[in-house]
Amino acid sequence: MQVTETLNEGLKRELKVVIPAGDLQARVDERLEELKATAQIKGFRPGKVPIGHLKKLYGQSAMAEVVQKSIETSSTEALNEKSLKAAYQPEIVLPEDEKDVQAVMSGDADLSFTMNFEVVPDIEIKDFKNLKVERLVVEVTEEHLNEALENIAGQYKDYEDRAKGAAEDGDRVTISFVGKVDGEVFEGGIADDVPLELGSGSFIPGFEEQLVGAKAGDEKTVTVSFPAEYGVEHLAGKPAEFDVKVSKIEQPKAASIDEAFAEKLGMESVDKLKEMVNERIADEFGNMSGAKLKRDMLDALDSEYKFDLPQKLVDQEFEQIWAALEREMEGEGKTFADEDTTEEEVRDEYKAIAERRVRLGLVIGTIGEAAGVTVGDEELQRGLMDRARQFPGQEKEVFEFYRNNPNALVEIRGPLFEQKVVDHIAESATVSERTVSREALQHMLEHDHEHGEDGDHSDKGSDAKPAKKAAAKKTAAKKAPAKKAAKKKAD
Repeated sequence: MQVTETLNEGLKRELKVVIPAGDLQARVDERLEELKATAQIKGFRPGKVPIGHLKKLYGQSAMAEVVQKSIETSSTEALNEKSLKAAYQPEIVLPEDEKDVQAVMSGDADLSFTMNFEVVPDIEIKDFKNLKVERLVVEVTEEHLNEALENIAGQYKDYEDRAKGAAEDGDRVTISFVGKVDGEVFEGGIADDVPLELGSGSFIPGFEEQLVGAKAGDEKTVTVSFPAEYGVEHLAGKPAEFDVKVSKIEQPKAASIDEAFAEKLGMESVDKLKEMVNERIADEFGNMSGAKLKRDMLDALDSEYKFDLPQKLVDQEFEQIWAALEREMEGEGKTFADEDTTEEEVRDEYKAIAERRVRLGLVIGTIGEAAGVTVGDEELQRGLMDRARQFPGQEKEVFEFYRNNPNALVEIRGPLFEQKVVDHIAESATVSERTVSREALQHMLEHDHEHGEDGDHSDKGSDAKPAKKAAAKKTAAKKAPAKKAAKKKAD
């Protein structure tokens, strides 16, 4: 194999690779020898087919296979021979002339092709001690603990019969109903003894409000319209009437944070409950603090390292986040004018984000490689479990997706690798600590989110977020089939 560098301009490189025809033919002969042992050809015993006959039958296909494999292996060998590290898979350019191709396939000519690519820029790792960042710490207070306990008590609240008066917002009513559209009872429109918390938004918009003021034993006709995006197509957007009978009204009764309540939650005592809640709050604050530190660390690295970037990587990153933006805007029916901006302005913002992501990706990768940072199978499995938990009820489908799409695991491995590198840097960097309130830290994180500063680092696969405008704000709307015909479509 002969390798010649034909272009060396900035990060751009071109290599010309030539594989002699004799080498190709030798590999073809080896392949035919392998086929000889297993070929089932009429008139010949297994293993006794003459090579000449096999070449006549399978020579062309064997040569095509050899050429393909030779291109793959020689591409890697060529990079190693020239000590080059490609920033992405090189573009292989084969001869365009059909006669040249045929000559190679016939074994009469050398295989010649070029490799076009950009190299990973040389990045000199700087002393992390000169990197100064601040860790924002939130201390867990008695107020935080009491607030969390009250929220838990609210989630596990009990109800008691309302002795007098009518149903109020927040009460739980027990109802039976018959629903009709165009005067006909529809499938799933009949139910008995259904508990419903007024104000919970569990049923179709407008349904619960019409039961405020009802008393036990009342019979009412509730008139509503199914949402246009309702999960049952033939009911979507249709007006409906429900004949409702109220059999019971109960008012909420706040749970007391006592030993009995702790036992109800499976805890040994109130003290153990408080200890568990305190640990969860501390973990939450720690995660918030870590997210902010990571963001600031990446900002510091972005300012510290400046070098030429492989343009193709930048273009690919830009196209990815721009496509996400276009899908989002189309789904929301938004235009750039609606957001008081222009496409040109937003393109400039997103190009800067793409450059930042690529730059940080290369810096993080270089530092991680030098430090021997890896993501183990156990860590990857935990990351996959965390991802699956983000889709309650669909965990099995998430696992199946990643099992069937190994390349998609980069979406999980990438952030894990990045976090380990950031932790590695933090061990040597100058990290000071400052205590702040929860509200202050939340405000800073929300500011980063609104300005696109939580997704424009080296993580791949992050959803696009605008740097300044609200043109690409994410929508939280998720559609799911209705569980009951009278119930509102769940998020």
